[in-house]
Amino acid sequence: MTTLPAPSATATPVVLPLSRAVWWLAGAAALALALYYFIGVDQGAVSAFGGAQVHEFVHDARHFLGFPCH
Repeated sequence: MTTLPAPSATATPVVLPLSRAVWWLAGAAALALALYYFIGVDQGAVSAFGGAQVHEFVHDARHFLGFPCH
């Protein structure tokens, strides 16, 4: 019998220039702050959107993450 050599895969690292990495980091930070606001801070009274729709939409997530909302 003839045995075949096992295929080998080599990992290719992803390299970003510093300027693109900074933009990715800034975008991720902006997204994280927006999520933090909508889940943890938005109470409906001073909401970015009128009413309490966002608060009610993420109500269970607030309890799961430990944010007080009552």
